[in-house]
Amino acid sequence: MMRVVPDTNVVVSAALTPSGPSFQIIELASQQLIQLWMSPATLAECEDVLNRPRVGIEPIHAKTMISWLKKISQLTTPTKVVTSSPDPKDNMFLECAEAAKAHYLVTGNIRDFPQRWKYNQRSDSKAILQPVWNPSYKDPSLKDRKL
Repeated sequence: MMRVVPDTNVVVSAALTPSGPSFQIIELASQQLIQLWMSPATLAECEDVLNRPRVGIEPIHAKTMISWLKKISQLTTPTKVVTSSPDPKDNMFLECAEAAKAHYLVTGNIRDFPQRWKYNQRSDSKAILQPVWNPSYKDPSLKDRKL
């Protein structure tokens, strides 16, 4: 199964836009179609950012998102220190991806991740991806709703 590590901005985007591409990633994990991987540090970062007043997410909604992530994510504890990102705060996501043997690290900000992770063509390698809208994605929870 595909192993995916979400960056904080993907989680925040999912919380702010439940019909968007970032939410689709979380939804795929909840349907057990992909494995979402997090570490204690990445989960704590997501919780911190979701609860910042300037982000504009209601506290109950932030709490619900974190509870959902804890329920659907696999947890790994990185043992290797990574210092490859130009933004030191992003190294925790690389560490998580390495520890989880993730296929993809998904972020809305690819510039802060090392070039060696981008566009790698080997089938067993990691790649940095940006969430994009997939118009063919059909959310099963919307099946009987009129849009």
